[in-house]
Amino acid sequence: MTIVALVGPTATGKTALAIALARRWGAEIIGADASQVYRGLDIGTGKATAFELGDVVHHLVDVVAPDELFDAGCYVRLADAAIAGVQGRGRRVILCGGTGLYLRALVKGLCEAPPVDPAVHARLSARLGAGEHGRLHAELARVDPAAAARIHPADGQRLERALGVFETTGRPLTDWQRAHEGAAPRHDVRFFGLAVPRSELRVRIAERTHAMFARGLLNEVRALEAAGFPRTLRSLQAIGYRQAAAALHGELSLEAAVTQTIDATRQYAKRQETWFRAQPDVTWLGPPFAADSLDEALGAIWGSP
Repeated sequence: MTIVALVGPTATGKTALAIALARRWGAEIIGADASQVYRGLDIGTGKATAFELGDVVHHLVDVVAPDELFDAGCYVRLADAAIAGVQGRGRRVILCGGTGLYLRALVKGLCEAPPVDPAVHARLSARLGAGEHGRLHAELARVDPAAAARIHPADGQRLERALGVFETTGRPLTDWQRAHEGAAPRHDVRFFGLAVPRSELRVRIAERTHAMFARGLLNEVRALEAAGFPRTLRSLQAIGYRQAAAALHGELSLEAAVTQTIDATRQYAKRQETWFRAQPDVTWLGPPFAADSLDEALGAIWGSP
């Protein structure tokens, strides 16, 4: 059965629309968000609440602890199992999220770049441990500018992978990924992108950020640290968590933490839009995003609700 995917930049309303469509079409949601997989990261990742979900099932949320390794390979294994389970129950699948790498891996499979040489891995890991994220990102920009454009300097795991592949093979990771683009799709997926005018999206991002801090993002980060999860973890380098931790430790004022979170989220939204706009198979939708406005499109895919 064809899978429907709702994609696009953060703060466009993907989750709310997915929930409404799931109720209308007898579907279950499978997340595609690299931060929502972590337990305890709730407010800052914009997870749907139990009240918002009601009787709708949302898979691939809260599946690992903040200190557990989770990557595209883990995502594909869990998403494959979830899809099989949902479809085995005779229900429809809605993919929902903005992590393009995970969605590409699910549909196209994982890029088969060779493993990084252990000596290279050890050297890059040591440099990351010494806080050389910015320098490593600059090095990546020189040898693989396309990878650098989509990898945030704070994302040590992906920085290490991209630089490690180049230093091991002499060939940019982007080249390996492009060679993999022609792979046959692993799943039949119809992508719908949610597009909000840039000016409106800026307002939405600011409003959501203020709401996150008002709902207790600082307390959420404080509780995570008290539970033994240091802010240096990759999961806690996510936008909002990094700034909230800096405020908790007296490195930023609350006002500065909010402002920096808004700015970082806007930059991330631009990268997401660039990613998804480059995909040729996305049907773009404009607001308002009402579930019944998709009846004709989904009817052509799934038949009747």
